[in-house]
Amino acid sequence: MNMERLYLVAGHLFGVEAPEDILARMKNYEPFRVEAKAGEDSLLLFSLSVVKDGKGVGYIEELRQDEEGQEIICGHTGQDDPVFEFRWNGRTAGWLVCSQGYGKGTLYLSGYLPKSALDNALMIQFAMSSACKDTALFHAAAVSLDGRAYMFLGKSGTGKSTHASLWVRHIGGSELMNDDNPAVRINADGTATVYGTPWSGKTPCYRNVSCPVGGIVQLSQAPYNKIRRLNGIQAYAALMPSISGKRWDSGIADGLHRTENALAGNVPVWHLECLPDEAAARLCKETIAQ
Repeated sequence: MNMERLYLVAGHLFGVEAPEDILARMKNYEPFRVEAKAGEDSLLLFSLSVVKDGKGVGYIEELRQDEEGQEIICGHTGQDDPVFEFRWNGRTAGWLVCSQGYGKGTLYLSGYLPKSALDNALMIQFAMSSACKDTALFHAAAVSLDGRAYMFLGKSGTGKSTHASLWVRHIGGSELMNDDNPAVRINADGTATVYGTPWSGKTPCYRNVSCPVGGIVQLSQAPYNKIRRLNGIQAYAALMPSISGKRWDSGIADGLHRTENALAGNVPVWHLECLPDEAAARLCKETIAQ
């Protein structure tokens, strides 16, 4: 039996229609669940329908992304509808087929790792459909302190989660907002807000919280601790690799550019070369959270 649920993430409303047993696995979405109201269908950022026992989808491949045994293949149908295939360890978990603009999507599950396929499908549809609405989904860790949010960026394995945990452990009042996929939304006045999301990587942290951005820190490993402010094109370039999006789609690319430009121009961006130690966390905090 299929059921419908609504969720609100970073101020964006989306709907999921899925078999009851699939929805029962979506515990990480519960903090973001909202009750349906009359007329809200017209306010949805996107909707996703989930089909069990999918038989596969034919598509034209565009790009492959592979990280830690997980592979996402991007492509399109003969009618140019976007398609994403999700694989783990060489096995397909599902195929996401979206309408152009990403307002509607259908996820066909293979039966292998259905929850992982559903999380990926919703993350992708959220990132793509919100890109033109002043919103970006970051690959980052985020903490809050004294009413401000601080995000830590870097390549996989750089130590984002470690640095965030050092803040929580050693800097009083710090709280983890999200460990892997916070959302950032640009407000009408040009300021930015960080939001927790239902997606948080290996560390479960599914908090429906938000704070104004206090600073963004690009991390790199080093045998010492040193921090410096990035300006202009340096700040912009530091943000780009950490933002999810289909850059070869001009509409998505333009939307993300506006968000990146607003952040680089209005939010302090720093580069921290560091060790994974308490001293690095304290140097960072004392520099960026004044």
